[in-house]
Amino acid sequence: MSDAPALSPHPDRLLPPDPGTRAVARELYERVRELPIVSPHGHVPPSLLLDDEPFADPTSLLVTPDHYVTRLLHASGVPLERLGVGQGPLDEATSRAAWRTLCEHWHVFRGTPVRYWLESELAEIFEVSVRPSARTADDVYDHLAERLARPEFRPRALFERFGISVLATTDDPVDDLAAHAALAADPSFRGRVIPTFRPDRYLEPARPGWVAAVDRLGEVTGVDVSTYAGWVEAIERRREFFASRGAVSTDHSHDDVGSHPLDAAEAERIYAAARAGEVSEAEGTALRRHMFLEMARMATEDGLTMTVHPGVRRSHHGPTAERFGPDTGHDIPIAGEFTDSLRPLLERFGTHPRLKLVLFTLDETVFSRELGPLAGFYPSVYVGQPWWFLDAPDAIRRWRLAVTESAGLSRTSGFIDDTRAFCSIPARHDMSRRLDAGFLAGLVAEHRLDLDEAHEAAVDLVAGRPREVFGL
Repeated sequence: MSDAPALSPHPDRLLPPDPGTRAVARELYERVRELPIVSPHGHVPPSLLLDDEPFADPTSLLVTPDHYVTRLLHASGVPLERLGVGQGPLDEATSRAAWRTLCEHWHVFRGTPVRYWLESELAEIFEVSVRPSARTADDVYDHLAERLARPEFRPRALFERFGISVLATTDDPVDDLAAHAALAADPSFRGRVIPTFRPDRYLEPARPGWVAAVDRLGEVTGVDVSTYAGWVEAIERRREFFASRGAVSTDHSHDDVGSHPLDAAEAERIYAAARAGEVSEAEGTALRRHMFLEMARMATEDGLTMTVHPGVRRSHHGPTAERFGPDTGHDIPIAGEFTDSLRPLLERFGTHPRLKLVLFTLDETVFSRELGPLAGFYPSVYVGQPWWFLDAPDAIRRWRLAVTESAGLSRTSGFIDDTRAFCSIPARHDMSRRLDAGFLAGLVAEHRLDLDEAHEAAVDLVAGRPREVFGL
C-alpha cells in the first residue's frame, strides 16, 4: 500500500492561518500540549480499566461505541446492524466487514470533527500511515488488530500513555460503585477514576418506569419512599454515598432547566399521584422542576458541582430506539432557554458560596444572550464548553468569542470530552488546546493580551478551570 494516500495529520492543524498569529499559537500550544488530561465528565465504564482486558477488535473499539461515527454512516445509508451496533461481542468476520464499511465511506466524514479525531487516533496512537479507503481497509484492520494484541495497547497502559490525571464516569444513583472502589484500592493502578451522580430517571415522575426506579432507590437506601419526604431523603443518601466514593459532581439532562418551587402540600399530592400511576405530564414536569431546585439545595449542602445539559430530544427515531436502544446516534437538539427557567434557583442559591452550576447547551443562540451574561454575574454559574453536536472546531471558536466578552475566560468549565470512545479522549482534548491557543494568539496579535498573560491563560484553561470548577 505504499502508493496509497498517506495519513499524516499536520503539526499545525487548527492553528490560525496568519503566519505571525500562528507562530504565537504554536508557542502557546507547546506550553500545554503535554499537560495531564483532566476529564470531569465522560462515559467510559470503570470496568474497562478494572478488568484491563485487551480490546477485542478495531471495530468494537473505534466504531461501534462511538455514535458520532455510526450516526453519519447511518445517514449515508448504512444500517446500524452492519456496524455491529447492539450485537454484543463481534466475531472476526462481522468486525472486519464493519471496518470495511467505515473505510469505504471515509469521504462522508470530510470536514467533520469525527474525521479529525479518527485521524488523530489512527496516526498518533496506532501509527497507521495510510488513509482509510476501500483499498486499504483490510491492511489497516490487520495493523490495528496486531497493535491491540500488544500489552502496551491494553486499557491501563493507554490510560497512562494518554496522560489522564482524572477520569470521571457517569453512574446510576443505585450503582454500588464496586468497580470504582476496586480501582481505588488497586496499588497497581495509579490513575484517578471517579463516579458522577446521574439522577435523571429518578426525577421524571411522568416517565415510564419511574415507580420501579424509585422503589429500587428505596431498597438500596433502606428508606421508605412511599412519601415525598422519603423520596428526597433517599436521593440525599445516595448523593452522600457517591461523595464518599470520590464523586465531585452531579449530572442533569432534562428537556428544560425549569426550577419553579412547589409548596409542600402540592409536592406531596403530585408525588402520591405519580406513585399511583395517575400523574399527568404537566404535573410530572412540575414536580421534576421542583426537584431540580432541590438538587441545587442539596448541592449547597454537600458541595457536589451541578452540571446541566438540557435540550435534547432523546431517541428521536422510535424504531431505532426499540431495536438498538438509547445512545445510538438519534438524539436531536431542541431550543434552549435559561434566563427565566433558572431564575427561581438562582434567586435562592445563585450567590451561595458552595454552589457551582455548570451550564451546557446545544443551542448556540443562547451563548451570548443568556449563558455568558448569567456567568458574568452569578458567582455560582460557569459556562460549559461546547460538547456533543457543538464540540467541533468552528462551534468552539464561536462559543469562545460569544461568551468571553461577558463572562471572560475564568467563568468557563474547561474542556469536557463527554465520550464513550476511550481512544478519542486525547484527540478531543488536543483539539481544544489547539483552538484555545489560536484564540489567545489572536488576542496577543491584536495587542489585547500580553504574551505572558496568554501563557498563564492557556495553562489555566487546561488545568485550572476544570480543577476549580469541579473541586478536583
